[in-house]
Amino acid sequence: MAGHSKFKNIMHRKGAQDKKRSNLFSKLSREITVAAKMGMPDPDMNPRLRLAVNAAKAQSMPKDNIQRAIDKASAADGDNYEEVRYEGYGPGGSAIIVETLTDNRNRTATSIRTAFSKHGGNLGTEGSVVHGFERLGYIMYPADAGGEDKVLEAAMEAGAEDITSTDDGHEIWTAAEDLHQVASDLEKSLGEAQEVKLAWKPNLTVDMDEQGASTLLKLIDVLDDDDDVQTVWGNYDISDDVMEKVEG
Repeated sequence: MAGHSKFKNIMHRKGAQDKKRSNLFSKLSREITVAAKMGMPDPDMNPRLRLAVNAAKAQSMPKDNIQRAIDKASAADGDNYEEVRYEGYGPGGSAIIVETLTDNRNRTATSIRTAFSKHGGNLGTEGSVVHGFERLGYIMYPADAGGEDKVLEAAMEAGAEDITSTDDGHEIWTAAEDLHQVASDLEKSLGEAQEVKLAWKPNLTVDMDEQGASTLLKLIDVLDDDDDVQTVWGNYDISDDVMEKVEG
């Protein structure tokens, strides 16, 4: 599959942002609560909840917070969140997918539409950009999880579709429906992954110039700061040179 280094650019910037966001724990808690409500409140019996709990642990979320989020799912007065996906176009012809968990569709839609319009983009209709992405399972291991050969062998045995190893770590791709099983098998041989999630992987990427990248990153920051937004995906590629100029 093409575009690994480009997608890594997206993922790593996303990871860096995640670590400094003050509202990260509330987003993780919301996903845990929704996952627990949709299935069993036991991570061993609920693959989606297991992913949510592992994501929380990876960000050093305290066990008490995780348990509270699980317990909230069975509370009679608990909030009812629904999953809503928004799609639109950002600066420079980039395509953006925004995944949300919201208890108020009108509020969320207004916030996201405003964010796009203020930062050189346009919110589209559902299905307007998703055809340019593939829904895949994504598993990330740090470089110290093992050498390229060891990780490649483990991934192949687990049934992964593709793997890319760099100095930054190992990216493993699976079919969406195989994610839970592959992640579980890999955990036995490589330990706990740094990230396990369903991803929107772009089929083609768009190179961003300095001006487009600057506006785009502001749009992504605004979306990330919205409590209802869980994840932002895009098909943009920002070179290291352009990123240095934008952030310098």
